[in-house]
Amino acid sequence: MDIAAGEALVERIKPLARATRRPGSIGGLGGFGALFDIKAAGFRDPILVATTDGVGTKLRLAIDADRHALIGQDLVAMCVNDLVVQGATPLFFLDYFATGRLLLDQATTIIAGIAEGCRMAGCALVGGETAEMPGLYHGKDYDLAGFAVGAVEREAVLPRGVAPGDRLIGLASSGVHANGYSLVRKVISVSVLPLDAESPFGPGSLVDALLAPTRIYVQAVLALHGRGLLKAAAHITGGGLPGNLPRVLPPEVDAVLHAGSWPVLPVFSWLARTGGIAAEEMLRVFNCGIGMVLVVAEADVPAAMALLREAGETPYLIGEIVPGSGLMRLEGSLPL
Repeated sequence: MDIAAGEALVERIKPLARATRRPGSIGGLGGFGALFDIKAAGFRDPILVATTDGVGTKLRLAIDADRHALIGQDLVAMCVNDLVVQGATPLFFLDYFATGRLLLDQATTIIAGIAEGCRMAGCALVGGETAEMPGLYHGKDYDLAGFAVGAVEREAVLPRGVAPGDRLIGLASSGVHANGYSLVRKVISVSVLPLDAESPFGPGSLVDALLAPTRIYVQAVLALHGRGLLKAAAHITGGGLPGNLPRVLPPEVDAVLHAGSWPVLPVFSWLARTGGIAAEEMLRVFNCGIGMVLVVAEADVPAAMALLREAGETPYLIGEIVPGSGLMRLEGSLPL
């Protein structure tokens, strides 16, 4: 490890971390561990919720294109979106950054993106680890992992009370998010388009469109939960809608989604068409335009939709809960 470079990086990112401080934050970077005062964060009888995640082979695309400014938001989003579906408020975040050779500008750009993601989620960047391992990583390659801790009052843990007649609200995704990029990269190779080619499905270059960061849904979902309008929420990551929505269902109900009730983003149509990917496989691999699914009582739908729009989200009424056996069903064909 280049000790001098590591120390210089810490000095560069200290102001980034300070900008994410929130009630409960104690101290700053540089200690052996990070301290957090959960009582000062305003909780009475909290349950702690912890998550860890990465961004998968989306990193390969970012590295190959030398685009590092937004990958940190992906890292934070993958963790905090998993926290909020259990009703938890994200409190603090730590990152693990490993590389073959520490490049200060590259590392600072990446961690600045992490700090921005933390700011968007309302959690504090309290520390992390930077490892220089030339025997494992080569050239400009690096890897990222994130760790988030949140809290929820004991009586407010989700999911709760999901029953037949409840409605499903889908929140629009910003693109592919951070799952399925091994398949995305395969499609790019089949298309024979260079990464800097004009995007065939939107403005800007192909790589910039594919690196659009994962949307952070924390503030909108917490606003809904704080009003008592939310019964359950599912973050749509690897496994797509059929792999993630059943995780929040009780065993005696099914979730029925109506194909065509939300717009499938052009990037997914391009991936399906260019890669020759069947609709069923698209649904299992990608979010297909819905990054978060919320379960609300039918009577609460108007209030929930209005609140979500006020929070800056684009919600769609995409289905309902019916008697069943804990599965998700799609009625109709995905419009790819």
